[in-house]
Amino acid sequence: MSQARSFLALDLGAESGRAVVGKLRGNVLDLEVVHRFPNIPVRVPDGLHWDVLRLFQEMKEGLRLASRENQLASLGLDTWGVDFALLDSAGALLANPHHYRDSRTDGKMEEVFAVVPREEIFRTTGIQFMQLNTLYQMYALKQSSPHLLDAAAKIVMIPDLFNYWFSGEAVCEFTEATTSQMFDPVRGRWATELADRLGLPLDKMAPVVQPGSRLGEILPFVAEECECPPVPVIAPACHDTGSAVAAVPAEGRDFVYISSGTWSLVGVEVDQPVITERSLQYNFTNEGGVAGTYRLLKNVMGLWLVQECRRTWERRGVSYDYARLTEMAAEAPAFRSILDPDDPAFLHPGDMPARIQEFCRSTSQPVPEDPGSIVRTALDSLALKYRWVVERLEELTGRSLPVIHVVGGGTQNRLLTQLTADASRRQVIAGPVEATAMGNILMQAIGLGEIGSVAEGRSIVRSSVDLATYEPRPDAAAMADEASERFLKLGPR
Repeated sequence: MSQARSFLALDLGAESGRAVVGKLRGNVLDLEVVHRFPNIPVRVPDGLHWDVLRLFQEMKEGLRLASRENQLASLGLDTWGVDFALLDSAGALLANPHHYRDSRTDGKMEEVFAVVPREEIFRTTGIQFMQLNTLYQMYALKQSSPHLLDAAAKIVMIPDLFNYWFSGEAVCEFTEATTSQMFDPVRGRWATELADRLGLPLDKMAPVVQPGSRLGEILPFVAEECECPPVPVIAPACHDTGSAVAAVPAEGRDFVYISSGTWSLVGVEVDQPVITERSLQYNFTNEGGVAGTYRLLKNVMGLWLVQECRRTWERRGVSYDYARLTEMAAEAPAFRSILDPDDPAFLHPGDMPARIQEFCRSTSQPVPEDPGSIVRTALDSLALKYRWVVERLEELTGRSLPVIHVVGGGTQNRLLTQLTADASRRQVIAGPVEATAMGNILMQAIGLGEIGSVAEGRSIVRSSVDLATYEPRPDAAAMADEASERFLKLGPR
């Protein structure tokens, strides 16, 4: 590849979005963020919603800015999983999509299990049980607003909605579709029999396409508004974790990845989904990956705990940046109090410091009082949860997993990364921070035939970024061993 090729990654996270131009020349990928924007959900009387129109407008602005000085080979976008949108017969959006943290799914898992047993759902889908999954969201919608499902001609996931608005093609990309808990990975199709028993119109789900599929070119109105030529639209791994894992700078397969951000997704790549009694017991998930793989992983609540603490303190007039919170946490006592990050008490937005304190109080532990101690409790607990997941990944796969690759924005929290090495007693390699954007761009390049494989893409990542290596510290690891025994008594989910 003699000349640099430019690609645009539109990367939407739970807190913010970015438009990132990637220039690929030979074995090096350089990134430039050309546009950043907040992703702020909106609460109205019927619940918590994503502001999808504003997000699409911001993505178009990102395309306009990227096109001013770059001849783009393609664009691709990625978002979070599980949320969905309804389109009518003319392709119009029927209602503003709900946010996965909306409380409408409270209690819906138990209602669904009364119709279809939990074990049967897992055997069919292989997906971790979380009340925010599409299955329970759609079940809640059927109860509250059945007319919307009746009026829908097609149902798409959130990134697929934006792909539709860009290209006019309504499809569901594979990695995103599998997050729904409505896709059968063994049969490779939507789990229509499961949906029929619950009265859900799964026949309206858009057809599934693989990562790297070309959807067409941007629609004329987009090209005109963004002042750019027709740009091909590629569906990369549209689930952000799928793109992040594609950019893990590993060699071989015997590694654990942690895609660290608002959520921490801790897992391994496998060739076939692992759907067993033990993976059900541990509540692990089998999400679609790239190049014919699956991602056997556990969704862990992640830095959401710290993010929501920070928002709570800001609402009270006390502002801390993340660097300062981490400094204060580093000064606090280690492993004094611990919690299970995935306790349901921590799912919804709200007063997170009070919830952490109440968890500690209810489990007869010292109650952290100051911000540093509260954040330290969250970070220690995340590291212990990572250890728990890694040990069970080894059990489920029968593989030795001596190295952990941490990618994403969470790598900037060096305290958490070091705690992860200490608690797991494993080498941790951190980077790249921009794994999702890099993976998005590499999958676009694969889709266009610019590079030949995911392995080649990972080689490009290793040549393009500086990685940091963390080794377990003996004294801290010994403290983590003792804390792990206490953590197990909490009955981690």
